[in-house]
Amino acid sequence: MINLNTLKYRFKNAGIVEQLIYINLAVFIAVYLFQVVGFLFQLGDSLILVEWLSLPASFSGFIRKPWTIITYGFVHTGIIHILMNLIALYFIGHLFKQYFTGRQLLDFYLLGTLFGGILFLLSYNYFPAFLQDKNVSVLIGASAGISAIFVGVATYIPNYQLKIPLIGFVKLWHLAAVWVMLDVIQIPISNPGGRIAHLGGALFGFLYVNSASNKDLDIFKSFRNLFKQEKKSPLKTVHKSKTTTTKSNTFKNKDVNQQKVDEILDKIGKSGYDVLSKEEKEFLFKQGRK
Repeated sequence: MINLNTLKYRFKNAGIVEQLIYINLAVFIAVYLFQVVGFLFQLGDSLILVEWLSLPASFSGFIRKPWTIITYGFVHTGIIHILMNLIALYFIGHLFKQYFTGRQLLDFYLLGTLFGGILFLLSYNYFPAFLQDKNVSVLIGASAGISAIFVGVATYIPNYQLKIPLIGFVKLWHLAAVWVMLDVIQIPISNPGGRIAHLGGALFGFLYVNSASNKDLDIFKSFRNLFKQEKKSPLKTVHKSKTTTTKSNTFKNKDVNQQKVDEILDKIGKSGYDVLSKEEKEFLFKQGRK
């Protein structure tokens, strides 16, 4: 039997993707335990935990529970709902970690959840189609955070190709576009609040990476400094000359190295990290350590 200390050890030593999955599963189990206890003891509201953590659509409800702008992103009440979300988080999250750090993935998940919640609140208090439901509607689910991660990495490496069974190789940005369009066209059909939140997360992922791309992702520097044990992204390089004879030679070496780095990054953007030769991987790794 697995004891509490074993669970703590496994959680502490797991990657950030697995940790997010464990947290979502723990909240899901807690929700059902509260329902069972509520039913057995006839406590009345067996969904009190969901009510406490889900994001209300009305501004007045949100003001009473401001923490829900984040906590809703860890709540699920259906098996299919949590299963699909966690499968997507597992595969998309590990693709994201090939280019960024675990800390950055957590930032995207939380900030994508935040932006999804904000767009949900604005929509239900602005669009006439939702005004009549704003006092009874709530938002739950991890999809906004996952959308931020997916669209963020697709914006960074749009030409990266994935092999889809029965279809073949598909560019990542094509998959992201389909992901977003499915939410857009389904707003009038089902779960409009959830669809809008997904779009809020996706919009954050796109804008965040797109605005940071011209700065070589320096926008994440403060986050990396908080977690120095986190391994640097292979795409983040800082050049420092160890031994130089003249300033002209220093700048010349930097220019040559930077040109080679740019060529390798272009190659990764087109076909993925795995297509690099051993020499190219070693060169990129050495540049990242300087």
